[in-house]
Amino acid sequence: MLRGALAASVTPLRESGNALDDEAFGPLVDFFVAAGLDGILALGTAGEGILLEEDERRLVADLFLQAADRRIQVAIQCGAQSTAETVRLAAHAAEVHADAVVVIGPPYFRLDEQAQYAHFLAAALSCAPLPFYVYEFASTSGYAVAPAVLERLRESAPNVVGLKVSDTPWAAFAPYLLPGFEIFVGPEALIHLGLEEGAVGAVSALASAFPRAVAEVVRHPTAEGAARLAELRTFVERFPRQAALKRLLARQGLPVREDVRAPLRSLTSEERDALDAWHEALVAADAADRQSEPA
Repeated sequence: MLRGALAASVTPLRESGNALDDEAFGPLVDFFVAAGLDGILALGTAGEGILLEEDERRLVADLFLQAADRRIQVAIQCGAQSTAETVRLAAHAAEVHADAVVVIGPPYFRLDEQAQYAHFLAAALSCAPLPFYVYEFASTSGYAVAPAVLERLRESAPNVVGLKVSDTPWAAFAPYLLPGFEIFVGPEALIHLGLEEGAVGAVSALASAFPRAVAEVVRHPTAEGAARLAELRTFVERFPRQAALKRLLARQGLPVREDVRAPLRSLTSEERDALDAWHEALVAADAADRQSEPA
């Protein structure tokens, strides 16, 4: 089972986002391991998964798992536009021995409860007995997964064990703290509240660029720590998120290009300058804090 602090990882791309950057996966995973993360979610929202071709998604799963080499947990987000593709991707994740499958509901069509149940059940059964997590993110999928659907899924597929919940505010998040489900917190601002109420960890896009900071708050959750992460996330969200996270990784010495898959876009020169100046100031402030700490 998954536990702890996971990065919702970016996907390294090259050629203006038109090709996978195979050689960047190893250094990226090494960075996550060194920072003390417990795991990676590949091909989620930060990872542009829904924009990649099926064969690319299979290769991304393989590359992350090979680079991890069991040093860190790897969950694969397998949600796609159709049930058939979702099933194929989930089955592949099981075949290559991922630690878990995560599935977001197909975007665009607003699925009712019957359609939600059939879709997630097919995906869960295709990868059983691998642990299966529903990815609840209403603002991205276009609809919320009904709690009644989750209860039915657990009765029908024993490998349905939990959820990643990215809904905000707390009033939208809290209904998914269902008894017997393993819950992972998506919004960094809610990490302390979620863990207080029984969540088992966090899956954070911010952890792609700031893994150590997120891991620290997951291990020692406080309102102050979560607020600090929320401040970082708010600034990053001023820019195209995936490109900004990749830029921040490059500034830390990772061989990760800013390239993203269209229709996502890279940063403008003005955005690059603003992000770089902010990060430079952040690094300087952190260094000053460390120097002021008692020996």
